[in-house]
Amino acid sequence: MIALDEFIEATMDLKKGELLRSPHDPNWLSDCEQYRENGYSYWRPVRQKEPVDFLELENALDVKIHKDIKNYYGTYWSGTLEGNSREGPLSLIQLWNPEDYERLIGNLIGHALSKKRIGAPLTIFFATTNPESEFFLSLENQSGAVFLEEPSTSRLKEIDSDIHRFLKRLAPSSRETVIY
Repeated sequence: MIALDEFIEATMDLKKGELLRSPHDPNWLSDCEQYRENGYSYWRPVRQKEPVDFLELENALDVKIHKDIKNYYGTYWSGTLEGNSREGPLSLIQLWNPEDYERLIGNLIGHALSKKRIGAPLTIFFATTNPESEFFLSLENQSGAVFLEEPSTSRLKEIDSDIHRFLKRLAPSSRETVIY
């Protein structure tokens, strides 16, 4: 996913050779970690050797998951990546390790069931917004468009026509990143 590659490159350029850091959890390790020191993991996004697939989610929901979201989550092991868009600050959700992928699938199944219950289209979330807000960004599975949405509602606001265009207009942020 070229737009994600470019955003990561811009993020690392902003860090001027330094690694990203997150609080270290000895029970939550990742291939992206370069070293651990003083309670922190120092890391940089690294490509997944075997990309995660969404077969488990597709089977559970009996639906084909949009290729853009499969590529988004199936490219890197990484902590969250901080950015700014014209809509405000956001944190791009990434996968820290295979266990994080399993946790994501469980959360997405719950999200999908909630959407089905209220008669809303299936969306796959990929970013959180301001920590004081419950809003998040998602990809609408049918069209691939990016939406701002709120949990358990059918109200959606289209932000961009696809995730590539959205990622290309993001600016990396120097905010401290956290593991999502």
